[in-house]
Amino acid sequence: MKKDLSIDFLGVHCENPFFLSSSPVCNNAEQISKAFDAGWAGIFYKTVGIEGMNECSPRFDIISNEPSSWTGFKNMEQISELPLEKNVIEIKKLKESYPTKVIGVSIMGSNEEEWRTLAKAVTEAGADIIELNFSCPQMTSHDMGADVGQSPELVEKYTRAVVESTHLPVVAKMTPNITKMSVPAIAAAKGGAKSVSAINTIKSLTNLDLDNLTGKPVVNGKSSVSGYSGNAAKPIALRFITELAQCEELKDLELSGMGGIETWQDAIEFILLGCRNLQVTTSVMQYGYRIVDDLISGLSHYMDERGVDRLEELVGIAVDNIVPSEDLDRSFMIIPTVDMDKCLGCGRCYISCYDGSHQAIEWDSQNRKPIILEDKCVGCHLCLNVCPVSNCITPEKVVYKDGKDHTDKEVVQQLVYQ
Repeated sequence: MKKDLSIDFLGVHCENPFFLSSSPVCNNAEQISKAFDAGWAGIFYKTVGIEGMNECSPRFDIISNEPSSWTGFKNMEQISELPLEKNVIEIKKLKESYPTKVIGVSIMGSNEEEWRTLAKAVTEAGADIIELNFSCPQMTSHDMGADVGQSPELVEKYTRAVVESTHLPVVAKMTPNITKMSVPAIAAAKGGAKSVSAINTIKSLTNLDLDNLTGKPVVNGKSSVSGYSGNAAKPIALRFITELAQCEELKDLELSGMGGIETWQDAIEFILLGCRNLQVTTSVMQYGYRIVDDLISGLSHYMDERGVDRLEELVGIAVDNIVPSEDLDRSFMIIPTVDMDKCLGCGRCYISCYDGSHQAIEWDSQNRKPIILEDKCVGCHLCLNVCPVSNCITPEKVVYKDGKDHTDKEVVQQLVYQ
């Protein structure tokens, strides 16, 4: 059964939570039209500045375990190559052609006057939401991008300047190149932002060119530190989203999440941690706009299986289950078991346990099978995480460290291991 995935974000009704993030996937009206026709609910138009940017070539690199898929993606691209007046024309075209789609526009200035000018221009062009890019890590000016996002004073100042220049809801896009994201996020809230979005890309060097003795991509013999994204960035994104969702000073702000969303499972994780809006780029660059079909279908089926009628019901319901390390229950160990019918006899669990953990697995060389030694096992579950067979090694026996039988207690365990 197809579920109703519509949700309100900042008072704007969205047919589903899936937006394209400000990036090369939404450069102009012609390009974005294809995305809207494919089923995306909205976009954040590629960051608009006063002047267009002069880009380098090449400007992309990947981390990949196999030729056909990316684990991570590096880009050295800046904001829009078009000047403000041309971007305004593109935004107007979009709103005229797709009045029911949500047009968010990302902007970036280098001073208070530029932020005000940009806010007024995109408001008049027909934008529904304005996103403030305080987080691009590869700008050539220290007055723009991630350097600004690391300064709470500038974040508050520029947010307030935009809020005073428009009637539209304002989103502040946070940089992950910082220890505590909630600090600039609170500053954005003080400046009048109604939402924060996270994360932008992470400063990185993905690979070195061993012939040219520089980083990749190689630009006439040189390279630079720049933004890392893709599915490999998701754990970092989820960590920051959780920090924002649990921050008491930000409880009235809505969250827009991004960073490694590639599948419907990824999308649900961000929703469960409090995001009402989801933004995607890197997976679209690799697989195209049509991935939204899988995102919509998977989310709909998940809701059906859980008996959830409205997407709203899922937002943030996992937040309280992420607790400080000192609050974890350390009174027990869960000893795993091996399904010998599924076991391939590859020995990976034995090697990993012996060389990387507690030597709690013996190897039956005659039958090529592992034997878990319960008296040595500490329940770390390294074995089941290296096993290449789904649910071959699974949690089995709960052992309490005080040696007593706690039949009155129920231990919640992970159900599926892949």
